[in-house]
Amino acid sequence: MELRVADNPDKSRYEIKADGEVAGFINYKISPDDIAFIHTETVDRFRGKGIAGHLVQASLDSARERGLAVLPYCPYVRSWIGEHLEYAKLVPAESRGEFGL
Repeated sequence: MELRVADNPDKSRYEIKADGEVAGFINYKISPDDIAFIHTETVDRFRGKGIAGHLVQASLDSARERGLAVLPYCPYVRSWIGEHLEYAKLVPAESRGEFGL
């Protein structure tokens, strides 16, 4: 299965496509300095295939490339970062406690 993640700024979300079909997304709110990840959703038939994790990692990598701090309000994003602590440094140090990181 070919996975492709892309920013869709018109919908304020990153989308992941599996073989050309939207399989999931992460809604965000963006400001000049940071990006707040609000909600992650995966289409039912794509669940359990690691797609959400791939989407989160690609979205966090994009935030890093853009020089944006990350505010992980979405429980899934927050949990994923907690399991991949090398990404915790994207969350501002003064906000990590708020997010349990």
